[in-house]
Amino acid sequence: MILPWERPQGIPDGRGAARAAEARLAEAVGLAASIGVAVVHTAIHPLRTRRPSTLMGEGQVEAARAAMAEHGVQVAVVDAALTPVQQRNLERAWGCKVIDRTGLILEIFGERARTREGSLQVELAHLSYQRTRLVRSWTHLERQRGGFGFLGGPGESQIEIDRRLIDERIVKLKKELEQVRRTRGLHRKARSKVPYPVVALVGYTNAGKSTLFNALTGAGVYAQDQLFATLDPTMRAIRLPSGRTVILSDTVGFISELPTQLVEAFRATLEEVAAADIILHVRDVAHPDSAAQRADVLGVLAEMAEGPDAALDEGWEQRVVEVLNKTDLLEAPPPATPGTIPVSALNGEGLDALRQLLDERLAAGLVTETFILSLEDGAALAWLYEHGEVLERADTEQAIRLAVRLSSADLARFAQRGAA
Repeated sequence: MILPWERPQGIPDGRGAARAAEARLAEAVGLAASIGVAVVHTAIHPLRTRRPSTLMGEGQVEAARAAMAEHGVQVAVVDAALTPVQQRNLERAWGCKVIDRTGLILEIFGERARTREGSLQVELAHLSYQRTRLVRSWTHLERQRGGFGFLGGPGESQIEIDRRLIDERIVKLKKELEQVRRTRGLHRKARSKVPYPVVALVGYTNAGKSTLFNALTGAGVYAQDQLFATLDPTMRAIRLPSGRTVILSDTVGFISELPTQLVEAFRATLEEVAAADIILHVRDVAHPDSAAQRADVLGVLAEMAEGPDAALDEGWEQRVVEVLNKTDLLEAPPPATPGTIPVSALNGEGLDALRQLLDERLAAGLVTETFILSLEDGAALAWLYEHGEVLERADTEQAIRLAVRLSSADLARFAQRGAA
């Protein structure tokens, strides 16, 4: 495991930079270990400049080669984005397979995807990445094959054939994913007619989102102490203390320097966040780089709110609640504030307060209305109990009087129901 470390501007030499480099190296080791790679050697190499040929300096490349030969390394992981030329030159220098951070994350996603949507997204990301590897990298692909037709000509080189086949597959995958997105859009429309508020879990990978999801829903979603344990979105209905039903959505975890291919390929997953009434930002508050992880997640969400095709509206920050998870690993949990709430998804501490907070947030956008129903209108009575929160009820011999708190959209639907 090789970490080429560039000290950010404004950070002097010393313990601060070293801690940041070590935290990033630990994350890279966790990424490799999450797919069963046995890490036998790690190293941090400070970079003065990025060399176009090998990224690192000649002395660093030689030092890494000697360490790899000593430990019998078969695969070297460089925690940085390598160009095709850099990857090829490092493989020649070290005599083993070399993959960069993007390739490692793609390997993890390829192993974890379970649903058809997830598999399509991962394959699309893989092909987009591999297409760049064909450019000025693998010389054995430059040999030509015979031309077709009457004119003959130089024919098509192997690299051109591979690029064409990849392009054709990418076009097909994008069409299939567009169909998946349309299907998901129809599902969202169906849910909006019910309708139930949507609460989306977001956060840095391994922050405990799936553990929190299981604790709140009682579901058996795969949750492990490893990076990217969840790739496919999962949704479950839960009941809040008021009796209100909400849909909880577990999504893929974020990570720093997420490959652009994956950001684009997992747009459908992020659409669930855009449609959410409340966004629960789950943070591993016990992690030494918790603040940096928070910045990474908020940075991705901010990007989703930019441009003409923005998925998030301008007021998305008002819908975010920070869930400070893993407080059981701290000597003293942080205090709750208007925008944060400390919990431990593992032992259940703070979950009741979180449910109550969700109730309060959702109730803030509700209106209270009084209804007088006939005794025979059992369907309307059941509808109001299902979609609203009944605050008061008075039964007489002639009618039923209800004070109900519900959303403006539900109030309009109930009015339309009566008109129909």
